[in-house]
Amino acid sequence: MFLGNSLASGFECNIKDFGAVENMNATSSIQKAIDVCYENGGGTVIVPSGTFIIGAIILKSNINLHLAHGAELKSSENLNDFIISSSGYGMIFCQDATNVSITGEGTINGMGPNFYETDQNHLYPEFDKKIIRQKDGYMPEGTFFTDGPLKRKPMPGTLLVFFHCNHIVITNITIKDSPGWSTRFGYCDDILIDGITILNNLMIPNCDGIHLTVSRNVRIVNCDIRAGDDAIAVTGFTRIGEPTPGFNSKEQDTYVHGNKTIYAENIQVNNCHLQSRSSAIRIGYGQHPIRRCIFSNIVISESNRGIGIYARDSSSIEDLIFSNIMIETRLHNGQWWGHGEPIHLSVISRYEGKPVGQIKNVQFNNITATGEQGIFLYGLKESHMENIQLNNVQLHLRKGCETMGYGGNFDLRPAARIENQIFEHDIPGIYAQYVDNLAIRDFRLNWSNDLPSFFTDGIECLGVKDLLLEDFGGTPNPNSPKSQKVRLSETTLRKVK
Repeated sequence: MFLGNSLASGFECNIKDFGAVENMNATSSIQKAIDVCYENGGGTVIVPSGTFIIGAIILKSNINLHLAHGAELKSSENLNDFIISSSGYGMIFCQDATNVSITGEGTINGMGPNFYETDQNHLYPEFDKKIIRQKDGYMPEGTFFTDGPLKRKPMPGTLLVFFHCNHIVITNITIKDSPGWSTRFGYCDDILIDGITILNNLMIPNCDGIHLTVSRNVRIVNCDIRAGDDAIAVTGFTRIGEPTPGFNSKEQDTYVHGNKTIYAENIQVNNCHLQSRSSAIRIGYGQHPIRRCIFSNIVISESNRGIGIYARDSSSIEDLIFSNIMIETRLHNGQWWGHGEPIHLSVISRYEGKPVGQIKNVQFNNITATGEQGIFLYGLKESHMENIQLNNVQLHLRKGCETMGYGGNFDLRPAARIENQIFEHDIPGIYAQYVDNLAIRDFRLNWSNDLPSFFTDGIECLGVKDLLLEDFGGTPNPNSPKSQKVRLSETTLRKVK
């Protein structure tokens, strides 16, 4: 396991020796300590017990920023404190560096609620109510949605950002109340995140926990992450986000450090607890391909979606394994993406007239799920999913407090056309369309006895090629008399048992 020169060096700088005072703005003092430590070949910058207010600080190569027990770095409320040379930042920014770490038992506090209207929702035109089951009853106008999301005010940038860096270690710290993304690792190579806690306000949109963009060789272990957006996200976004389809890999060559390949790849996540108002685990979006990810021994609780894999751009997503995972999902009110699916895979372009890539070679092994919507596999005629396996999956479908107001719809956001965003559809235990080589083995399905009749079949397949169905223990919803245990349309079989 890589630990980095910054952890091994004996050179130390205590921020109080550079003028930092508790409960005062310590940005310049901490930056001075980092700069001196860097000029002396690297070492440890110590934040002692106490609360220190900061704007943007720049972390550099061979530096370990150590937050002692009881230490807190608290976000300034003055947005000017996050401007450096006319560019805006979050609290900690690191670019084109190697051997960098943030360790200790202290806290980074983003003061998120200060940057939101706590009595107003974040709302925007996104779907056509005429094609949603509840029509005007879906998110009725004039309602304050108690699950959020809240309306944004101007705010700093992403709390912790690493761009084009090698050998990053983040251990044991707590991040709380981020106003936006908590962390972003963009074009980085060799990351260890161990034992951290992220506790964000679940009413706040886009406050992702750990967001990996075109990074590789990543280990995330022993973490507790609770976020109003994706808890862990693996994406192929370019440096500047998602402006247009495509990417230019020459931009990567302008940096000394970081990921020099075109792939987001070689990612392992193990022994974590996740909670999200979007997807607890999100794979997809962005122009770079994503591959070789393993998620295991994870508990997901009270999330809009459990695992979400989304092909929305021309890049492919492949070679993913999810094992030994317990999932609990529920519908939340307000404009959150996701409708309670424990597992969601979908392929649909978010750019009108642009092609979309594939999802292929994905396994789900030993999954126990309780949710308010079924498992969802949504390929297209022009872009089939390939080689999807569900092995030893147990699913209990239940009615929740928002089922009648939000349930009975498919949610494909973001999609290029408004008619594909949210639309009415019955809900089987598993819905699969346009998948080649779909294997469902040892699937156990049961239903709560109070579910409405729009919960229907045990398994429904449309346009599936080479379906293998072995040892399915389940029934259709007892409250939906015309439903079937297995409903197949335009589907060819390898085996049904």
